[in-house]
Amino acid sequence: MSGGDEDRADALFHALSDRTRRDIMRRVLAGEHSVSALAANYDMSFAAVQKHVAVLEKAGLLVKRRSGRKQLASGDVAAVRSVASMLTEMEQLWRGRIARIDELIASESSEEG
Repeated sequence: MSGGDEDRADALFHALSDRTRRDIMRRVLAGEHSVSALAANYDMSFAAVQKHVAVLEKAGLLVKRRSGRKQLASGDVAAVRSVASMLTEMEQLWRGRIARIDELIASESSEEG
């Protein structure tokens, strides 16, 4: 990964590291919500929810648009897919290591026998 890709990964995983932000993502992936409607779901100030939304927006996980006086937020499915593909890549590396360990154990067992 290039430096820019690593910065993007840092932003994505930081944004998803918070329970409230993950919950907001579940809601905005299911459909568009106004920020005020989102805020009604949490026991925190509107400003605190706005900050969570801003972190998700900065990471590119959600997009906001204005409709009259409302700010509407929706999840960016492509960004979520990019997180999933990063995790899949890590899983493939991990599975490759497990396979190499299995091969090493098998070769050591056959040498002993």
